[in-house]
Amino acid sequence: MMRIDTLTVGQMQVNCYILSSKTTKNAILLDPGDEYSRIKAYLDKHKLKPKFIMHTHGHIDHIQADNEFALPVYVHSLDSELLRNPDKNLSSFLNVPFKVKLDVKTVEDLAEIKLDDLVLQVIHTPGHTPGGICLKNAQGIFTGDTLFAGGIGRTDFPGASYEQLIKSIQDKLLVLPDETVIYPGHGPCSTIGEEKRSNPYARIR
Repeated sequence: MMRIDTLTVGQMQVNCYILSSKTTKNAILLDPGDEYSRIKAYLDKHKLKPKFIMHTHGHIDHIQADNEFALPVYVHSLDSELLRNPDKNLSSFLNVPFKVKLDVKTVEDLAEIKLDDLVLQVIHTPGHTPGGICLKNAQGIFTGDTLFAGGIGRTDFPGASYEQLIKSIQDKLLVLPDETVIYPGHGPCSTIGEEKRSNPYARIR
C-alpha cells in the first residue's frame, strides 16, 4: 500500500500530497505549491526521500516550491509551457513572476508513473488547464483542480473551458466505481459516489 501524507500549503491552501513507498520510503511530491521549508521538514521527520515532482497542472499555486527541491518535474505536455511562462501560470497576475528552472519532463494520457512499488496512471482531464491531469491507482484518484468535494476547478483563466472540464469529469471520472476516493487539489477528500449524489457540476446527464 502507498503511504499518502497531505500538507495544505500556501495562501491558496493547496493540498500537497507526499506519496511514498512503505518499503523503501522513496516518495513522489505531488503539487508542492509553496512552503518548501515545511514540506522539507516533514519529509526529514518521517525519513521520506523525494525522487521527483509530479504536477496535476501548471498554475502557480501548485508549482511554487519546485525550484527549491531541485528534483525532476513531470507535467502533461500541454501544460509544460505554463511552468516556463509567468503569464500562463498566473504568477504575473499576482505580481510574483515565477518560472520553473528545473528539468521538466512531459507525460501523456494513460502513461504510467512508477517509483519502486508505486504505480500511478495518468488520466488527461483538460478544462481547468489544457494539460490538466488526474492520477489514479488502487487507493483512489488525485484530481488536482478538476474535481473537488462539492465543486470543480475554475474555468475563467486563459486556456480554460467549462464545457471541456464538464466533459472530462463525466467521461473520465464519474465512470469510476462509486467507492473511489478522490484526493483533490484543494479542500477535503470525497468519493466518486458522493460527488454523483451531491455535486451539482458532477452529475451524469
